[in-house]
Amino acid sequence: MTTVRAQAKRPSAKHPHDDAPDTSAEFQELSHLPDGPEKEALRRHVVEAWIPMAERLARQFRNRGESLEDLQQVAVLGLVKAVIRYDPARGTAFESFAVPTVVGEVKRHFRDHMWGLHVPRRVQELRNRVRAAHRELSHSLDGRGPSVREIADHTGMTEQEVRLGMEALDSYTPLSLDAELPGSEDGYSLADTLGDQEDGYDLVVDREAIKPKLSTLPEREQQILYLRFFCDMTQSRIAEQLGISQMHVSRLISRTCASLCDQVMADAS
Repeated sequence: MTTVRAQAKRPSAKHPHDDAPDTSAEFQELSHLPDGPEKEALRRHVVEAWIPMAERLARQFRNRGESLEDLQQVAVLGLVKAVIRYDPARGTAFESFAVPTVVGEVKRHFRDHMWGLHVPRRVQELRNRVRAAHRELSHSLDGRGPSVREIADHTGMTEQEVRLGMEALDSYTPLSLDAELPGSEDGYSLADTLGDQEDGYDLVVDREAIKPKLSTLPEREQQILYLRFFCDMTQSRIAEQLGISQMHVSRLISRTCASLCDQVMADAS
């Protein structure tokens, strides 16, 4: 059997395309080799021979928000999968099998890792069709953007599908909250449109929840709470005014507040 070293050095006949070498002999040998180091070495040799094609396919997707280096790595991963799965006995040329495998891997990378918002696959496909149609029609409509009806007629999609795809155009890369709003002349951004947390809302809810409970308290407890929390009187002054000890006032306040809290929580549950 031919050694791995000899296989690695053996030149392959060239395909008419510079980045598509003829590795049919290698694939035939791979199909008969048992799993092991020799087969892995020959498979690695085939992958290296086809890397230029994978990188060429990756370049078709540049300028879409992902670095070319990362795209090429994803394309090579698709190439490795194609080399492993290819069966020369089916009679199909490796290039015909590998190209859709590599392109599919790159598209899957965009679908699974590059969308800033989760968008269903069907909507992603509509978005891609709308995007392609918009680019094609913009060259033939005197520079103006195509209408929804024109895109629908061009693609065979319904107008509803076109609108759905157009909405997804802005979902690929979310707009920063610091981005200036269109038409703004003073740097007004999305962040400026967000409201701050309003603690007063919780206070209103708490007051409304406890209001009916206060009316059921004995008159003395109502008076003590009123003087303490609405008149801001100290416990010692309340004790003097009511003729009881400060310790008694403290116990009444603690007991009454705990009881009110338990009642409100019980109603909430």
